[in-house]
Formats: sequence, structure tokens, C-alpha cells
Amino acid sequence: MTNTDQAYLNTRVTAMSVQLLAATELAELARLDLTALAERFQLEALLDEQLRPRTKARAVEQTLLHLLLADLAVLTRPMAAAERGLLLAWARKYALFNLKTLIRGKLHELDQGEIRENLYELPARVRLPHQELYRAENVPELLRVLERGPLRLIARQARESYEQRRDAFVLEAAVDQRYYAELARQGTLLRGSEAPAIQNLIGAVLDRVNVLWLLRFRFSFGFSPSEAFYQLVPSKRLLHRDRLLTLANIDGFDEVLAAMPPPLDTMLAGSPSLIEVQRRVGAMLIDECRRTLKRGRSGVARALAYLILREHDVHQLYALIQGQLLGLPQDVVHIAVGLADPHCPSGIRAAA
Repeated sequence: MTNTDQAYLNTRVTAMSVQLLAATELAELARLDLTALAERFQLEALLDEQLRPRTKARAVEQTLLHLLLADLAVLTRPMAAAERGLLLAWARKYALFNLKTLIRGKLHELDQGEIRENLYELPARVRLPHQELYRAENVPELLRVLERGPLRLIARQARESYEQRRDAFVLEAAVDQRYYAELARQGTLLRGSEAPAIQNLIGAVLDRVNVLWLLRFRFSFGFSPSEAFYQLVPSKRLLHRDRLLTLANIDGFDEVLAAMPPPLDTMLAGSPSLIEVQRRVGAMLIDECRRTLKRGRSGVARALAYLILREHDVHQLYALIQGQLLGLPQDVVHIAVGLADPHCPSGIRAAA
């Protein structure tokens, strides 16, 4: 990217960052009813009394996703091929959500109409060739279709894993693992002054995922050390290959947390459950994104940090709306969006 492109991108990121929700703003939104939320965020579906709650929730989710992907389109416009490829690789997670929906539909022999109702509408640059995939007779054929497109590496590994094990869980784990491996690979394609900042941010993303996957595979699913290690994607930041190998061979949830490198060891100390670990490592990634957005000089790193923060806001807003549509108690919704601690008595505010 030229200096002019960098300047333009940084200016766009700074201008768009005013849309991000502050912590105090989230607490204010949690007090609004559905009508007020609909008016504030132009979510017309919430005001349609003809729609069922599930249909409303799906329409709101799709609208919020469109806002996120519209920001992606604006930010990638001035980028060179390598930088644009990185951000598109990050956004293809939504195509992979659709892929998992298609796979489950094939496995459970659902009709195409039911499958379509659960797919995200995505722009051409990240969506799947749905019509071809609908015509596939089974999961291996579906994945072979994808091997002819930009998701070929993910599709090939997923197909090989499924043909070996015929296990839906193994198949989805292979999709997730290959997605993050491809994101890491895209980060290595960048050169010059952009590279360190973007690789540090991708490292933070991978560190979060590796902590959660390692604990989940070892202690929730009972994987052996080698099986768990095989599912991980080494980071160039904290959890590199040798460190992950050491951690995977430790028996005991608390012992793994204690053996984490700084600052993870201190941050995760005393976590009573995987839910609490997820909350803490999620907060770590959000903090890293905020630092990058505020102090970073790399336009690409700031753009990715903005998109991660924007996605986080979308999830928070959707959780508030979904909670009201389902009629959940407000205290439960506050826990879901981080306004109350998951282990605290109902109604006690989360620590800042």
C-alpha cells in the first residue's frame, strides 16, 4: 500500500471507530425496550407484529451482519491484494458458519428450504456457491465442490478428516482449525512496516482460541495430549508450538493455567471454570484491539482491530435483543453481555 492509501485507511478507521460502543453505552442500551432499540439501530423487523420472535431474531442478526460486512467493504477498498486477502480471510468465518449449516443439513437430511432459512446472506467475495452445494448428494461431495474455490484448503482437510473418521464433530473441528491456520498464513504474506503489528494482533486472536481449545479438548472432551495438540494453531505471540506442546501434556485444569506464559498465567489465575476463562481471554483480546486502534500506526492492523471490536458490539447488541425476544430475566441478559459476573449472585454488577 502507498503512503496515500495508508493515510486514507487510517482516516477511515478513525472516523468509523466512533460507532463502537463504550462500556457505559452498553449499560444504557440494556435498559431500553425493543421499540427503542429498533428505532436507534434501524431494525425495522423488531417492530413488525406479524413476525414470530424467531423470525425477528434472524432478521435482526442478518441486518447487524450486513452492517459489519459493509464496514469491511469500505475498509478493504484502498488495500493491496495481500492486505485485502487478510481481512477477507477473517470475514470468511461467516461463510464457514454457512458451511456447517449445510453439512448438518446434509447429515440430518433436511430439505433445502429449511437449510436456506438458517444461512447468512453474504456478499460475493465471501459467500459459498450455494446452488452447487445444494445439489451435492452427501458431505464428501459438498466438500469436493468447495475444493474448486478459495476455501479449497479448508475443504480438503475437512473432507479428509471426515472420510477417515465419519464424525461430524471431527469434521467441524477440522473446519475451525483450518480457518485459523489460513488466517495465520495470510498474516505471514504481509511485508514491511505492516507485518509486525498485524501479526501481533493475529497472535492475540490465536492465543485466545488456543487457550479455550486446549482446555476444552483436554478436560471437557477428554482428548489425549497428542489429539488436543493436533487441533491447535500455534501463535507467534505467546502460545507458540513448543509451548502448546508442553501445555497439552499437563494433566489438570488448574495446572495448565498455572503453566501459561505471562501475562496469561496471572490473568487466568483462580479461574474456576472454562466459562470464566472464556470471559477473561475474551476481555484480553478486546483490550488488545482497543490498544491497536488507539495507538497503532498500521492502517491494516487498525482496520482488523476495528472489525473485531465492531463484531463484538454486534454480538452484544444481538444478545440484548435476543434476551428480550425470549423473555429472559434481565439479570441473565446482563451476564450474557458482561454487565454482571457469571458466578456472582443475581444482580451484582461485573467488575470494571
